[in-house]
Amino acid sequence: MAINKAADTATNKSAAKVSSAMNIRELSWVLYDVGNSAFMMLSTAVAPIYFGSMIAEGDSLVVAWGMAETVVALIVALLMPILGSLADYPKNKKKFFIGSVGTGFVACMALSIPSTAMPFLILYIIAAIGLNSSMVFYDAFLVDATDESNYDSVSTKGYAWGYIGSLVPFIACIVIIFGSEAFGIDKIMGMRISFVITALWWGAFAIPLIKNVRQRHMKPKVAHPIVSTFKGLTKTVKSIANNKHLLFFMLAFFCYIDGVHTIIKMATSFGTDLGLDSTNLVIALIATQVVAFPSALVFGRLAKHFGARTMLIASTIAYALITLYAAFFLDSVPEFWIMAICVGLFQGGIQALSRSYFGRLIPDKSHSNEYYGFFDIFGKYAAIIGTALLSFFTFATGSASIGILSIATLFFLGCLFLVLMPKDNKE
Repeated sequence: MAINKAADTATNKSAAKVSSAMNIRELSWVLYDVGNSAFMMLSTAVAPIYFGSMIAEGDSLVVAWGMAETVVALIVALLMPILGSLADYPKNKKKFFIGSVGTGFVACMALSIPSTAMPFLILYIIAAIGLNSSMVFYDAFLVDATDESNYDSVSTKGYAWGYIGSLVPFIACIVIIFGSEAFGIDKIMGMRISFVITALWWGAFAIPLIKNVRQRHMKPKVAHPIVSTFKGLTKTVKSIANNKHLLFFMLAFFCYIDGVHTIIKMATSFGTDLGLDSTNLVIALIATQVVAFPSALVFGRLAKHFGARTMLIASTIAYALITLYAAFFLDSVPEFWIMAICVGLFQGGIQALSRSYFGRLIPDKSHSNEYYGFFDIFGKYAAIIGTALLSFFTFATGSASIGILSIATLFFLGCLFLVLMPKDNKE
């Protein structure tokens, strides 16, 4: 008996050590964040500039690019709850993931081919739809890749390693673009090469998830899956509406993530207005990513001690304070850098813990794709209210500070819904 107890003790200690590190499923899941984040970086800093070089003089880059992003958001929002529900059936989740990644990969590679605006824009829309669709299936794979007790830790590691890992291809692309003469090419060719590099990086880091993560939670097979899917979507909407935990969280998420995405989308405009050139804006973007890497990991650890909801409340308060700082003190380049660093401190944490906390609230993990489809709708339509508030109050008052202040209301509302949300028995 003593020998058996000693053996059990040794086994438990060994298991504890293993549990502190990621297993192959968790690592494979995290690596996809490293891959897809590269495309996100490219679409923020390089793709719009390349597209701008192809549009006719007098055409608005902002209008054309904004319309493209809107088309992507609409298509993904309409398709994802339906495809997500279908993906919950046995063996479908991985097939849908491979299909979306494969479509995005091919379209991203093809972005290096067009020399005119419209074909490029169409390919970009296809690539972006592939990316955003894959993210719905990827998020839903969290419940298959790890145990519920590790949701927060693994999700934050995904964002953290995504931030730092995406810098490798991004910096390589920037070196090729800005150092194009040293390579005997022009900047346009450098941008074309960057699309190929990004696609290869994205595709390579999707392979571990495809190979090592299998669908563990699934709905039972049915005779008519499409009919059952639409019935299931109605049931899921009712489930969210009748579940106070889910409903309050979704309302909170819609408010605060709108504010987060508004700050991300408008940061370049703020920096440009303050006199930052494109080089400094790229450096600021890289600095934010670097800061976000350790911060996201810290958030994962803090969530274990204080709970994910507590950390989300702290993050919404921090973002509200950042918004107040921007409204009253942001009028020079150094102050922009301070804001960028502060955003990096909380950006990864609030996004990662939102994803993992939502996964914990899903009542039936076999419907995870279905629920994450609705979760991503809220994320895809984020920055609509925030940008509208910012534009309206700035125009109505003639003061950019008041416009920025209006964004703070989104964080206060998000914080309020989180505080009022009934305490979950798993917290």
